[in-house]
Amino acid sequence: MQIGRLIRHVAATHWRTRMLFPKAALDAIEQAIGRVELAHRGEIRFAIETALSPLHILNNLAPRSRALEVFAHLKVWDTEHNNGVLIYVQMADRDVEIVADRGFEGRVSLPEWEAVCRLMEEHFRAGRFEAGSIAGVDAIGNLLARHFPAAPALTGPAHSQLPDRPTLL
Repeated sequence: MQIGRLIRHVAATHWRTRMLFPKAALDAIEQAIGRVELAHRGEIRFAIETALSPLHILNNLAPRSRALEVFAHLKVWDTEHNNGVLIYVQMADRDVEIVADRGFEGRVSLPEWEAVCRLMEEHFRAGRFEAGSIAGVDAIGNLLARHFPAAPALTGPAHSQLPDRPTLL
């Protein structure tokens, strides 16, 4: 077990997460998701988790493993074309993970997903949480538009299968 990681998670507060992602930032992220989803048939979910429980840390749960759990919990896999994408932000570990449903297999490479994560993390390190989140949403929107372009009949409010509002865990 890493004692430093445990301390970071225990010391992380929801208050701080809400300061970095205030209502206005969550509104802007929600609007960005809604905007980019008009250009493709994919679904984007955005989840922000302040910290893991001490039990998760003691069991050495990696951010990627937790992102997979959140992907299932938020039912991102529950889309018609298996083209849901989760952006998972783990504040205490300062990590961004992207989990894509099986519809992306063989379409989007791991380096492309990782480039979006690094882009967001770079913004976050500079304290630009809203801008980094929107940049990540835009980048994923571009990938989705390339592989799942919108059909004219699918655009509009009825198109969205998953909530666009970011989830604070």
